[in-house]
Amino acid sequence: MKAFLREILATLALAIVIFILLQTTIQSTVVVGPSMEPDFHDGQRLLINKAVYAFHEPERGDVIIFRSPNNDRTDYIKRIIGLPSDTIEIKDGVVYANGSPLYEPYIADSPKYTFQKQEVEHNSYFVLGDNRNNSNDSHNGWTVPRQNITGKAWLSIWRPEWWGLAPNYSFDE
Repeated sequence: MKAFLREILATLALAIVIFILLQTTIQSTVVVGPSMEPDFHDGQRLLINKAVYAFHEPERGDVIIFRSPNNDRTDYIKRIIGLPSDTIEIKDGVVYANGSPLYEPYIADSPKYTFQKQEVEHNSYFVLGDNRNNSNDSHNGWTVPRQNITGKAWLSIWRPEWWGLAPNYSFDE
């Protein structure tokens, strides 16, 4: 009987440890709106890796989830375009980072607006939606403080036709 009780307690303790580990490293979220089309869709459910930025800083091309700059209860999903101290400019349908045009194969339509050259603040990130002309993002004059970032989009888990790894993009490739 003691061995059986010990096994039950050990299994329960292991289950609690696994639960806590998962709660601190992974989160689920739902994409709301069309701002990240064509790669992310309204109603799509994603798993977020909350631990990845404990090991390295966010990178250009990462799709992140963060608390809205205007409402702490709302999460946004956008792609990092500018890192701290980068200079960002948008003109003639092209996004420039530090004076170089970005190759952005993930957008459906180039931006139809301009954004005057601006340096990204220390410890902040310049983000844009992939649906450039239908997104509330940094071209509207705000950036994302590092502490507002929840995590990196990792895996699409709903709807079945969208299953798979989240389409993050490395500008180093």
